[in-house]
Amino acid sequence: MPLQITTTGSFDRTERFLSALTKGRQYAFLDTYARRGVAALAAATPERSGVTAASWDYEIVKSGSDVTIWWTNTHKDEFGTPIAIMLQFGHGTGTGGYVQGRDYINPAIQPIFDEIANDVWREVTSGGG
Repeated sequence: MPLQITTTGSFDRTERFLSALTKGRQYAFLDTYARRGVAALAAATPERSGVTAASWDYEIVKSGSDVTIWWTNTHKDEFGTPIAIMLQFGHGTGTGGYVQGRDYINPAIQPIFDEIANDVWREVTSGGG
């Protein structure tokens, strides 16, 4: 049984989108979202001194066809443990107690993930370029 496919119109939008992909332009918007993520994390970080909130940063890493935004926090205690992680997951105290963690990272960063997904979908469905 033969299969016949008929198309009408042009592939201009598809070709523009694919051309943009080959030039790496599809990742340019990630810097904006990475900075928004830093701001959201800083605003959501529980503060005592403000050092942990001010220690958020990001790095955009391209590896082959993958692109990853890494949000980082450089504030550590005297043993090298990241304070942001201790706040998120909890930690023991020097006197045998325990400080319960508080999930502040996920709620802060989820809206950024949603914006990225929406932007990418809009770009794909609009034809890009």
